[in-house]
Amino acid sequence: MLKPKRLDASAADFDAQLKQLLAWDGVADDQIMQTVRDILKQVRRQGDAALLEYTGRFDHNEAKSMDELCIDEERLQQAANDLPVLQLEALKKAANRVRAYHEKQVQESWNYTEEDGTTLGQKITPLDRVGLYVPGGKAAYPSSVIMNAIPAQVAGVEEIVMVVPAPEGELNEMVLAAAHISGVNKVFTIGGAQAVAALAFGTETIPQVDKIVGPGNIYVATAKSMVFGTVGIDMIAGPSEILIICDGRTEAKWIAMDLFSQAEHDELAQPILISPSAEFLDDVLREMHAHIEGMDRAEIIRESINNRAAFILVDNMDTACKVSNYIAPEHLELSVAEPDPLLPKIKHAGAIFMGRYTAEALGDYCAGPNHVLPTSRSARFSSPLGVYDFQKRSSIIACSPEGASKLGKTASVLARGEGLDAHARSAEYRIKSDSKAS
Repeated sequence: MLKPKRLDASAADFDAQLKQLLAWDGVADDQIMQTVRDILKQVRRQGDAALLEYTGRFDHNEAKSMDELCIDEERLQQAANDLPVLQLEALKKAANRVRAYHEKQVQESWNYTEEDGTTLGQKITPLDRVGLYVPGGKAAYPSSVIMNAIPAQVAGVEEIVMVVPAPEGELNEMVLAAAHISGVNKVFTIGGAQAVAALAFGTETIPQVDKIVGPGNIYVATAKSMVFGTVGIDMIAGPSEILIICDGRTEAKWIAMDLFSQAEHDELAQPILISPSAEFLDDVLREMHAHIEGMDRAEIIRESINNRAAFILVDNMDTACKVSNYIAPEHLELSVAEPDPLLPKIKHAGAIFMGRYTAEALGDYCAGPNHVLPTSRSARFSSPLGVYDFQKRSSIIACSPEGASKLGKTASVLARGEGLDAHARSAEYRIKSDSKAS
């Protein structure tokens, strides 16, 4: 039996109910944090030896040397060659679309010169080396390889190092093929917090990276949070979310399956449907009951729906948009006849899927925009992963003598106002003598 929560936006206690619905504690418990802290410490101290020990303990892979945990380019090429044609072509089509989209995001250096000859600008520089964490074993996501590696490659990153666990030696050929297609330079079959530590600190075999991206379990997420500052990270992602605003005229079974598509990720995933039609909400629930038993991941879907899902009744689409903006969902489907008029009313969402035919699943794989998106209401202040995450910006300031003199007067006043004498004198030394006299 599926029992999503039913909420009514006109209810007096709706705000409190919505806040409770969205509550999610993504903080690791003390035991997990201590375990991760110990792993980070050991990898930092012992390098490759610690990686081999942890890989044997957690992944049951008794490798004797790091050579056994390294996948060379020939092996990646072989994985691509051996894939069924339909799978290989699908990967290539997805990669091409993701590349074409992200090429539009590339930023260029710029500058301008003021009347006195002072030049100001910004220099755009790609990161040198990026680490990509990819879940392995049965939970294998070649789409994540494409979504994380290609923006880095488009940005101009020189080296992309991928880590992917291989429990009991199990490797996913599509993941390896995706790494080849996406331009990954090095692949190591390690996972967990120890892989994050290796990327963050470097070992005898694995080079230290500048930024770590990619999804993982609670140990991986905790490790990423702990090494932030030593390296950059993309984000700490929570459970997957979908919010669908529907006018009640889309096929109910389409909406039911769109909700299932997020629920099947894991038990904590959160599917939410908003509509002004109570009858439509009932229709969707009937379709969910009709299809649940035929789903491969029925138990996961059932737990997600019963514990985290909600159907919200609203008076109109304006209210629907207001509720959506509070939720700030990872994925937002505007499943209505005319989505364009609603778009200006949407302030917070990771990705917005416009119209009845734009299923969120298309964005997960091959539409082009990135599927690495802010979760847990962080779309209020965060953006999808993109080329800009793999580029740095440096400010350029080049003062002419006249510009230094003019700016020096302003800087001097402000510096002395802050009580910083050396700052003031440093600026004043550049003020032209005739300007000082005046």
